[in-house]
Amino acid sequence: MESKTQTRISKDLKNRKLTINREFDAPLNLVWKAWTESELLDQWWAPKPWVNKTKSLKFKDGGQWLYGMTGPDGAAIWCIGEFSAINPEKSFQATSSFCDEKGNINADSPTMYWKTNFQAMGSETLVVVEISFTKEADMEKIIAMGFEAGFTAALGNLDDLLAK
Repeated sequence: MESKTQTRISKDLKNRKLTINREFDAPLNLVWKAWTESELLDQWWAPKPWVNKTKSLKFKDGGQWLYGMTGPDGAAIWCIGEFSAINPEKSFQATSSFCDEKGNINADSPTMYWKTNFQAMGSETLVVVEISFTKEADMEKIIAMGFEAGFTAALGNLDDLLAK
């Protein structure tokens, strides 16, 4: 039997889109905070044994999230998310790119276009993330980098955080 908290990822190569569905056994307001406040994001965003550290977060239309995920060897992967179309406790959109620690985007890396939707279901919350890409090769590169296993693990970390 499939667990309701199982991460479900579907790939649509033709339309260059990943869709991630995940239910959390927590109310909407807590799940929203976990996705939008740096103190909480840093506790779950990186798949263990990696650690996430937010350098800056301005969660507002036109705001940015600059963060680094550091691996066990001490090497950091930096990313920047640029927010748009924020609808509190319902959805937000962001463009995500790999960058350096100052937020200078690496033009050779794929850019991801995120639409993250939140839906209350009683005492639980459904999160649906759609990530689209400009090129099929960009989507394939992100998948080859281990996105599915990494994001699934991170969402498991979020389960653990919400259970506290």
